[in-house]
Amino acid sequence: MVPRRVAVRLAVVARPTSLLKRLLLGRPFRSDRLQHTLLPKRIALPVFASDALSSVAYAPDEILLTLSIAGASAFLFSPWIALAVVVVMLTVVASYRQNVHAYPSGGGDYEVATVNLGPRAGLAVASALLVDYVLTVAVSVSSGVANLGSVVPFVATHKVLIAVSAVVLLTAINLRGLRESGTAFAIPTYGFVIVIGGMLLTGLVRVFVLGQDLRAPSAGLEIHAEHSVTGFALVFLLLRTFSSGCAALTGVEAISNGVPAFKSPKSKNAATTLLLLGGISVAMLVGIVWLARLTHLQFVEDPRTQIVDGPAGYVQKTVTAQLGETVFGSGSVLLYVVAGMTALILFLAANTAFNGFPVLGSILAQDRYLPRQLHTRGDRLAFSNGIVFLAVFAVVLIVGFQAEVTRLIQLYIVGVFVSFTLSQAGMIRHWNRHLRNERDPEARRRMVRSRAINAFGMAMTGVVLIIVLVTKFLLGAWIAIVAMAVMYVIMLGIRRHYDRIAAELEPTEQRGVLPARNHAIVLVSKLHKPTLRAVAYARATRPDTLTAVTVNVDEKDTRDLQADWERRELPVPLTVIDSPYREITRPILNFVASVRRESPRDVVTVFIPEYVVGRWWENLLHNQSALRLKGRLLFEPGVMVTSVPWQLASTASKNLDRLDATLSRGPARGPRVAPQSTLPPPVASASAASASDDEPGGRS
Repeated sequence: MVPRRVAVRLAVVARPTSLLKRLLLGRPFRSDRLQHTLLPKRIALPVFASDALSSVAYAPDEILLTLSIAGASAFLFSPWIALAVVVVMLTVVASYRQNVHAYPSGGGDYEVATVNLGPRAGLAVASALLVDYVLTVAVSVSSGVANLGSVVPFVATHKVLIAVSAVVLLTAINLRGLRESGTAFAIPTYGFVIVIGGMLLTGLVRVFVLGQDLRAPSAGLEIHAEHSVTGFALVFLLLRTFSSGCAALTGVEAISNGVPAFKSPKSKNAATTLLLLGGISVAMLVGIVWLARLTHLQFVEDPRTQIVDGPAGYVQKTVTAQLGETVFGSGSVLLYVVAGMTALILFLAANTAFNGFPVLGSILAQDRYLPRQLHTRGDRLAFSNGIVFLAVFAVVLIVGFQAEVTRLIQLYIVGVFVSFTLSQAGMIRHWNRHLRNERDPEARRRMVRSRAINAFGMAMTGVVLIIVLVTKFLLGAWIAIVAMAVMYVIMLGIRRHYDRIAAELEPTEQRGVLPARNHAIVLVSKLHKPTLRAVAYARATRPDTLTAVTVNVDEKDTRDLQADWERRELPVPLTVIDSPYREITRPILNFVASVRRESPRDVVTVFIPEYVVGRWWENLLHNQSALRLKGRLLFEPGVMVTSVPWQLASTASKNLDRLDATLSRGPARGPRVAPQSTLPPPVASASAASASDDEPGGRS
C-alpha cells in the first residue's frame, strides 16, 4: 500500500516588529490584499501625473531664464516656444495612449523596446528611465524648495536640509503603500490645479474683462543681455530654450509603466488618465506663459549681472510667485497659498518617480538585470527596496548639486527622450508585425492610424533628443549620458552573473553521489551548556566519526578543559590543536582540511556552539570569532557548517514562539501530530546573525 502524501501548510510566526516601524509604515498587508491597493482614476491621476502637472511650475522659468541671455526683447519668443512644447506634449500623450493599450503589463517603454527592438534596446531604455527617475526626485524637490524659499527666507538659506528632509518624508509615505500615498497626495495635487487655474482665470479676467493693466514686480527692471545674439546664435538659443521647456514632458511615461496599479479595465483607465494629464498640463503651461507676457514678467539667469540698477537686495522670485503677487497683491494670503501649493506639488511630483522606479526595478530584477531583492514586496505590498534605493541616490544628487535647479535641470530630460524615441520606434515595429497577420479591414485601419501616431511621435521626440544633446551636452547632459552608460554596463554584468550561476546550478541527468562517510567536528572553547548541547546534537546526527576540537592558546585553560572533560566522562574524544601564535581560525581550517585530504569522498560537518543575545549592544561585548570562522569554512569544499544556538535570557522578548497580536485570531490549522519525546534537545540554526561569547575552539 502506497502511503498517501499529505500536504502540510505551516503558519510562520514572524518576530514582533518594533513599534517605531509600525507607527511609520502601519501594519503589514497580507499578500492576498494586493487587489485592494489598486487605484481608481481619481487617485491614479495625482499618483502618476503629479510630476507632469508640476512641470508647469518650473518649465516656464526655464523658458524665460534661457531667453533672458539675449535680453528682454527675446521674451517675445516665449509664447511660440511654449506652443512648440505643447505640440510635442500632445504628440507624446497620443503616442503613449497606444502604448498602454498594446502593453498593459506595466513594462512600459522597457517592455516595448525589449519585445520589438531586442534586449539591448530595452536595457538602454531601462537605464535611461532609472537615471531619469532619480533626477525627477532631485529636480522636483529642489524646485519645490526654490518656490517655497521665494516667500519663506529660512527655506532659501537652508535649502539642502529642507530638500533632504522632503525626500525622507516622501520615502516614509511611499513605504506605507501605493494606495495610501495616492490618497495622501490627491488633495494637494487637485488643490494645486485649482489654485493655479484660479490664479490664471482671475488674471485673464482682470486684463481682458476689467481692462486692468497688470504689471509683474519685475516688469520695470532693465535687463542687460549677456551676449549679442543674432543669426545662427539666435537659432541655437531658441533651440536650447525649447529643449529646456520640454522638461514639461517629464512624467508622461510613468502612466505606461504603472498600468498594473490601475483598477480594471486597466488599459482604458490608464489611457483616460493620460488624456486628462495632457489636457491639464497643456492648459496650465499655456496659461502661465501667456499671463507672464501680458504682465511683462521678466525672469533672468543671473540677477546680479543681468539686472541694471536694480533695487538694493533684490531677490528674484519664481514665475508662479511673481504671477501670484501680480494677480492677488503682495500682502494677500492667496499669494502664500499659491507659493505653498506650488512648492507642495513640486515636492509631491517626486512621487511619480517613487511609483515608477520601484516597479521598473522589480521588472528588471525579474529579468535578472538587477538584484533579486528589488523584486520583493515589503510589509505594505510596495517594492520597499526600490523606494529606498531611489531615495538614497536622489539625496546624493541633491547634496552634490546643492539643490540648485538650474544646475540639475541640465542633466534632466535626456533619459526620458531616449526612452520616448526608442519606445515609439518599438511601437512602429509592433504595428508592422501585427499588420502582416491581420485581415480584418476595420482592425487594419485602427492599426495603421496607431502606427501613424507612433511614427509622428518618434519623429518629434527624436528631433527633441538631438536638440537636447546638442544644446545641453556641455552644460551637464554628458553626466546623465555617462550615468546611463554605467547603469547599462552594470545591468549587463548582473545578468551575466545570474546566467553563469544558473548554468552552474542546472541539474544534470547524473544522480548525485552520496558521500562515503560523515565526519563530525564540535568546536569547543570551554565546557559549558552550549558545548554540551552541541555535543548532544552532533551525536544525534549519528556521524561515522565524532571528535571535539579545541585550540590551545593558554596552557592552564587547556589543562582545566581536559580535566573537566575527563571528569564528566563525555563519550566524545577531545582533540587539542597547538597554536604557538595564539591564532584560532587558521589551525581549525588546517585541521578540517587534513580530515578532507584523508577521505576526499567524505564530508566534514563542523558544529559551532553560539550564544544568541537579545540586545544590539550585547553584540559589542562578545567576540565575533564564530562569524569569522563560519565565513571561512563556507569556502571549504565538502565542509558543512551547523550553528547550535544557545539563547541567553535577554532573548526572551524576541522568542519566535511568542505570539504576536496579529495572530490573536488563533493558530492556523494543520495535521495533528503526536508529541515526540525522543527528539534531541538542541535545535540547529543556519543563521549567522548571532554573536559568540567565547572563541570557538579556543579562548580569547
